[in-house]
Amino acid sequence: MIEIKMPRLSDTMEEGSVATWHKHPGDRVEVGDILVEIETDKATMEYEAYEAGILTEVLVGEGDVVAIGTPIALLDTGVATARAVASPAASATDPGPVSTRPLRVDTVETVTAPVTVPEVENGPRRFASPLVRRMARQLNIDLSRVRGTGPGGRIIRRDIVDFDDTSAQLDELVVDAVSAPPVIADERRGSEVIPLSTTRRVIARRLGESARTIPHFFVTAVVDAEALVTMRTELNSQLAAVARSKVSVNDLLIRACALALREHPLVNASYVDDASTTMLIHHRINIGVAVASENGLVVPVINDADQKSVGELGVEAKRLASLANDKKLTIDQMSGGTFTISNLGMFGVEQFTAIINPPEGAILAVGSTTVEPRVVDGVIEARHTMRYTLSSDHRIIDGALAAQFLRTLTTFLENPWSLVA
Repeated sequence: MIEIKMPRLSDTMEEGSVATWHKHPGDRVEVGDILVEIETDKATMEYEAYEAGILTEVLVGEGDVVAIGTPIALLDTGVATARAVASPAASATDPGPVSTRPLRVDTVETVTAPVTVPEVENGPRRFASPLVRRMARQLNIDLSRVRGTGPGGRIIRRDIVDFDDTSAQLDELVVDAVSAPPVIADERRGSEVIPLSTTRRVIARRLGESARTIPHFFVTAVVDAEALVTMRTELNSQLAAVARSKVSVNDLLIRACALALREHPLVNASYVDDASTTMLIHHRINIGVAVASENGLVVPVINDADQKSVGELGVEAKRLASLANDKKLTIDQMSGGTFTISNLGMFGVEQFTAIINPPEGAILAVGSTTVEPRVVDGVIEARHTMRYTLSSDHRIIDGALAAQFLRTLTTFLENPWSLVA
């Protein structure tokens, strides 16, 4: 008998959520079969069977969230049974070997909820997750009248949706099973309750920790982007003539940041902790690009950005953004960043500040390119300008270093042909 446990799949993962069971109690499982999909703080993963046997019991239902190392299912390979016959005194609690087979990555998101326990609600005992019980209470549904279609007759969210005549309102009524302190909808405010996605919960937790624990220092610069806009227009015209992909302002920004980080390696760094007497300087320049996908904010990483041309950066950035929207980014594609760019210029935002993405030491917040009057050689002209703000971890990056980095970055952007040379 093999006890399958919730594995740790990323450095920030503390718990996992069972998304979908592909096998059910009594099903025959072959090596390589997909047993279950597990949602982590970064991705939704497919768990493959590493041994053949019979899935005897599902311990954690769909939608339930448990801590790392919690048993989620039992797989009977015949080993435990044979051991029990040979040695009656063998411990009934022996969990057997634990699965260490890696998971296959498909997508992105996290949540938090206690382990499901059986509960009696106005009738026969019913198995349901805390989230399902909360939904039933909100909709005044007696679980004893609901037929569970989950493993072992467990009541899952779909059963509540099918049972309730007002299922169209469910998404407005669902409240996460763990919320401390609970927030109650207020009729005077016209409040409605909507569920937080697992990705959104991770964002809230990690950025909250970043804002509370990292002393942010902000430096803003304005770049004369007239030459940048002119060069990009000319370059794209030439690329279109040979049927090649156009470059965006963001592609040029990634290239400029990579070159500026090469000149200022102390910005490409990480603070360890308050007890450490050292800091980390990263010799590889891996730039994360914040993507507001349909499934939440994610930060895919372009590795060795300083060694790639503007065209290569553009192709890779577009590919990663597409994967983000399709929820197909892998953990590897979202790990290992040393610096992040967050660009809201396409939304018309002129200037903003961004929260550092730990364990990185800095993040660049980029605004839109706008036309403003500027004095050039004593003459007022209408020029394209762009503002960006560097958020730095003041424990390792002081104001002078941040200013020097922005000055170098501005020089590259105001002399854009140096980016494609």
